[in-house]
Amino acid sequence: MKNTTLVIMAAGLGSRFGGGIKQLEPVGPNGEIIMDYSIHDALEAGFNKVVFIIRRDLEQDFKRIIGSRIEKVADVVYACQELGALPEGYTVPEGRKKPWGTGQAVLSVKGIVNEPFVVINADDYYGKEAFRHIHDYMVQRMDIGAGVYDMCMAGFILENTLSENGAVTRGVCCLGEDAALQSVTETYNIEKKGKGIFASDEAGNPVLVNADQYVSMNMWGLPPSFLEELERGFPEFLDQAAGNLKAEYLLPRVIDNLIRNGKARVKVLKTQDKWFGVTYREDKATVVEAIRRLIEQGVYKERLF
Repeated sequence: MKNTTLVIMAAGLGSRFGGGIKQLEPVGPNGEIIMDYSIHDALEAGFNKVVFIIRRDLEQDFKRIIGSRIEKVADVVYACQELGALPEGYTVPEGRKKPWGTGQAVLSVKGIVNEPFVVINADDYYGKEAFRHIHDYMVQRMDIGAGVYDMCMAGFILENTLSENGAVTRGVCCLGEDAALQSVTETYNIEKKGKGIFASDEAGNPVLVNADQYVSMNMWGLPPSFLEELERGFPEFLDQAAGNLKAEYLLPRVIDNLIRNGKARVKVLKTQDKWFGVTYREDKATVVEAIRRLIEQGVYKERLF
């Protein structure tokens, strides 16, 4: 059996959550958090190692609240995303407070992950179908020795990924033949208003989105060699970002650039599952109710582990 790893990006500051560490908020009947359901679904699909990308100051909390339980059912490793983890010759600009985005987060697992891996956000619920699709692609179809990076992505229908309590950011996808990803564009302030869905680009200009188009939820199936690409591209990003204290090295932008330059092919694995997550404090009640319904439907047992 091929080894495959689940990598969870859990270093977010949770600034929109209004206090507390949103990734650790209980949503299940026995204190389960969203990550528990993702880990359960990934292990059930066949993944056999879990890597948490965390903030160093949260390490003890993660080990106590999550790691001590998950270590009983899977190999668990921790990686830390740090503001000062920069290539030789680079320093943190004065005034910079936050780490450098999802690209730097995933780069932190270099040397830890040497097999195909799936990346997810800590505070998003993805559903069982997406994990099965990505794991099957990795073990049956992914060519890690290909001349271009062979990747896959869980494609969610935009309408299934919106919050009732505020705007969200999504990677809006353009698909070609055979569900090949042609581009992914980070799109902001996506929100239901009446019967429509509204969004903007990074500068705040309105952009058109459709309820039924596919979006990325940062659930990527990646070959281990991709980490070398992230490492090569980080200095170039830092050079371009000089003077911009909020610039982020974003995973979707790196992948989009590789696609546009013919260096990667990405298969979009479509899922009908409905996303939910705790982006805003008001989302928690919705997530608790959604989990309760899934337990009633027999999708999950009351006690996961």
